[in-house]
Amino acid sequence: MIKKGIKRQIVLHYFLVVFMALLLVEIIFLIAIRTYYYDTVYNHIQNHIRLANDFYQPFRLPNSDNVNQLGEMLRHFDLDNTELQIVNTSGRVLTTSTGFDTQQTIASSDFTQALAGDTSRWVGRDPGTGQIVMAVSQLVQGGEDQYVLRYVTSLEKMNNKLMNITLFAISIGAAVLATVLAFSIGLANSIVKPINNITTVSAQMAKGKFDVRIKGDYRYELGELSSTLNYMAQEIVRSNQVKDDFISSISHELRTPLTSIKGWSETLNVGGYDPEETKLGMQIITKETDRLIGLVEELLDFAKLQQNEMKLVMSSVNLKELLQEIILNLWAKAEQKGVKILLESEEKPVIHGDANRLKQIFLNIVDNAVKFSHENGVITLSFTMEEKFVTVTVRDQGIGISEEHLRRVKDRFFQVNPLNGGTGLGLAITQQLVELHHGSMEMESVLGEGTSVMVRLPLPEGEPPGA
Repeated sequence: MIKKGIKRQIVLHYFLVVFMALLLVEIIFLIAIRTYYYDTVYNHIQNHIRLANDFYQPFRLPNSDNVNQLGEMLRHFDLDNTELQIVNTSGRVLTTSTGFDTQQTIASSDFTQALAGDTSRWVGRDPGTGQIVMAVSQLVQGGEDQYVLRYVTSLEKMNNKLMNITLFAISIGAAVLATVLAFSIGLANSIVKPINNITTVSAQMAKGKFDVRIKGDYRYELGELSSTLNYMAQEIVRSNQVKDDFISSISHELRTPLTSIKGWSETLNVGGYDPEETKLGMQIITKETDRLIGLVEELLDFAKLQQNEMKLVMSSVNLKELLQEIILNLWAKAEQKGVKILLESEEKPVIHGDANRLKQIFLNIVDNAVKFSHENGVITLSFTMEEKFVTVTVRDQGIGISEEHLRRVKDRFFQVNPLNGGTGLGLAITQQLVELHHGSMEMESVLGEGTSVMVRLPLPEGEPPGA
């Protein structure tokens, strides 16, 4: 079974188009073959009736009795491998070439149309034998009376032959579909494999591995896409180099004003200079300070646009004690809004992590819960223990987040309401810190009802869930 994706869609669509076209062709072909065979039988009987009638009419015996008349008609109109029935205009069979069942009454469509002067046929199941037969009827003049000549021939052999042709056509169709399926899979692979290669390399680039490149001489749009991604990675590497050069350069830029400030500060601290010289020194210090402020502001703006690497100081951390400490830190802020923070768990999970960074994670989450809770609301903290993970859930009954904003709330610099202040980096940094601890963070929210934040962290291997 081909898994869902572009490959499956290509194979499925290509296969369906060919299948529907082949099915239509086979149906038309089989209908045409059946019609041809049936028409051949019908035309043969019809021509025989016409030729026999042309020969019979000039030489028929006008004054012969009914029995001789019927026998004479049977001899003239008889046809091999076909039963000939002579039927009166009332539908009663008077005699047959086989001599069987002469008491039956005919009421099929071929008989009724023959009475109207047309040569007609009827295909159906014979009530006596149960076989599929074709009946061809025509009205002829026999002496002073009119009779209907009804030829009945079995179609069993013909239908068996048609069935063999049908099975052969189905076999050919199945072989064609198998070939088409193999061809479509090959065609899909020629498209999907380059896409999978490009996707894999792009995922590595998204994780910061900009030294990887898409290899392969792809043509047309895929070649343009791979060239664009390789160019993008090259430009990012170049930008990182520019950033490193900038940091090196800015360090030198910082050293110059600091040296001036330190030198004049030491000089002025000694004293003994006239007011003009002191004023000049203070002006230089002020100027260099303004320059430092400008440089620092540029560094801060630059830092907001970069992804910083952090080193964790790992140790055993009791999550329950950590959350109790966070509750105490936010107690005063929560008390001002009348918000209660409850820790609803008796578990004492111990994990391996950086205590300060874990505190930063949950402090930010609980602080947001307090900030966006209604007055006199309740915030609950709880643990869910698994075999190898512990999930900390922070649930509030606050204003909630819309579905549109929930998808972007962990993006850098994104704020649901910019008027609330902040940089919009809190949850983005929290997400990165959780990932550094090999965990995950999920959020669920209903606008107007509240928000739940689930932080899932790994437990130390070989240790029980609670310690």
